[in-house]
Amino acid sequence: MERRPVRGKVARDAVQHPLFARFYARASVSAETTMAPVRTELLAGLSGRVIEVGAGNGLNFSYYPGTVAEVVAIEPERSLRQLALTAAQRADVPVDVVPGAAEALPVKSEAYDAAVLSIVLCSVRDVSRALAEVRRVLRPGGEIRFFEHVRAPGRAMRTVQTGLDRTVWPRLFGGCHVGRDALGALREAGFELGVHRGVMMPDHGPRLPTSYCVLGSARRPPVEGPELSGLA
Repeated sequence: MERRPVRGKVARDAVQHPLFARFYARASVSAETTMAPVRTELLAGLSGRVIEVGAGNGLNFSYYPGTVAEVVAIEPERSLRQLALTAAQRADVPVDVVPGAAEALPVKSEAYDAAVLSIVLCSVRDVSRALAEVRRVLRPGGEIRFFEHVRAPGRAMRTVQTGLDRTVWPRLFGGCHVGRDALGALREAGFELGVHRGVMMPDHGPRLPTSYCVLGSARRPPVEGPELSGLA
């Protein structure tokens, strides 16, 4: 597969959170009972060539339908990437695990039918740049499937989220920000939002600052106006 060189100054292994990576690898597996239906819904109906940005340890791989011809999985964290390589060997569809950062995807423009973002926009360093890259690599009319943290609806919980995001949370959890406006960022990047719904994680028990998520889809417009043509 031909890939384009990494642009900008984001190195292949620029994201290094080894302690968080070990924690995430264990916690994500233990949470799979809750996440399994989310992953199924997130990936249902995909086809053609797919790029997964921030693939983590590859837990999505086994949920891709057989209509997917190829998955290129981008993961910047080295230790998680090694786990993803193992998961790729067990997948039912071809998966190529590639080092790289969301803000500088090492692939050609307009090469993919769909992009998958699963708890990614919360942790990238530059959301607008990352989404501009996703838009660049999608074909016109291509689809994003996303599952992301979002701002809580109530003022009190939003205040807690903001306080965490400005202090300890990103430092402890691999750069994660629980109160970002994922839907607003997608709109600002020029994507057309499709069907989406709020998801609470976990779906029972007390509401936590991390509980508020959104699951849905968006697409790159088939024809883009002049105001978007210079974003890539």
